[in-house]
Amino acid sequence: MSRPKERTVIGVAERIDLPDWGVARLRAKIDTGARTSALHVNKVEELDGDRVRFTIVLHRDKHDERVTVIAPIVRRALVRSSSGRSQPRIFVATRLLLGGVEREIEISLASRRRMVFRMLLGRSALAEDFLVDPSRRYVCSPPKVKKARGVKKKRGAT
Repeated sequence: MSRPKERTVIGVAERIDLPDWGVARLRAKIDTGARTSALHVNKVEELDGDRVRFTIVLHRDKHDERVTVIAPIVRRALVRSSSGRSQPRIFVATRLLLGGVEREIEISLASRRRMVFRMLLGRSALAEDFLVDPSRRYVCSPPKVKKARGVKKKRGAT
């Protein structure tokens, strides 16, 4: 009898990387109630050859922090939001890095401008590799420690 695969424990919020798009430490909400993942984007433009160009808004408050991406369209589907309304969305695929796990995931392109988190990771992106601890945040990706400005180190007493 084989042992089940060890799962990576993550919190309800994590920082993720989307390396194919040059995105690092993007704050994401882990949502086991959502089947699909969603990413906040602007300027969605469909291109020839079933491709799409979009701009990822990396930070809620720093609007100049953005990345423009061109990706193949994987599929189109109606997605029901938490408010219960369905809307058509474009899905793309890319690599996700989280807690030492690397996997390809599908992401719907959406407007999350009112949301705190630029990305929502749903069940299909988490399946089989992750275990969510709802009492914790940033288990795999602790915040960067900011150095205090103007504070001098104390030297030993003389």
